[in-house]
Amino acid sequence: MDDAKARQGHRERLRQRMLTGGGDGFHDYELLEYVLALAKPRQDTRTLAKLLIDRFQTFGGVVSADPDDLKLVDGVGDSVVATLKFLQTASVRLLKGRIAKRPVLGNWQAVEDYLHAQMAHNPREEFRVLALDGRNVLIRDQKMTEGTVNETSVHVREVIKLALDLGATSIILVHNHPSGDSKPSRDDIALTGQISDICRALGIGLHDHIIVAKGGSSSFKTLGLL
Repeated sequence: MDDAKARQGHRERLRQRMLTGGGDGFHDYELLEYVLALAKPRQDTRTLAKLLIDRFQTFGGVVSADPDDLKLVDGVGDSVVATLKFLQTASVRLLKGRIAKRPVLGNWQAVEDYLHAQMAHNPREEFRVLALDGRNVLIRDQKMTEGTVNETSVHVREVIKLALDLGATSIILVHNHPSGDSKPSRDDIALTGQISDICRALGIGLHDHIIVAKGGSSSFKTLGLL
């Protein structure tokens, strides 16, 4: 059997496993190799899938990796990067759909799932604001800043201006820690205190400040910091 027929047969077996048994029985590298076949239909993608998992540790880590970092892996070019970024965008959009047009405070797990997919594997620190209306329905998820590996500059007035411009009744602050540790820093606590004081004076609710990391997330409200 030549290589092309072997690849075709292998991918057909993967398709049948998915159609008959669902995705629970697949290893991360098997899911990834099938996705990579969209970018490299005439090449074996199993080895590349395993290399990417080894380099970025998890399926989510691969899909969310910086394009320049992805290209450091032999065999990764623009077509592979684009395929992975299409998958990442589709996944985030699917999860965002679960929190759209419904009160986020009654759907908190879906909010955390969305934020983890959006930010947990970002190699740069990013600060976002979730603006909510009077029914706690999401008006906008706004990225305010994106910084280096371990810091970002957040201007308090810009956060407040966004809330006022959107007519938000309340907000949720969110940022990620690329280090993997979701524990709030002193700067995180100080910034949250400043924003909280101004929100209180203006009658804007600050529901929470969530720090997202690869291993999980931390909530200021749960920690008693709000």
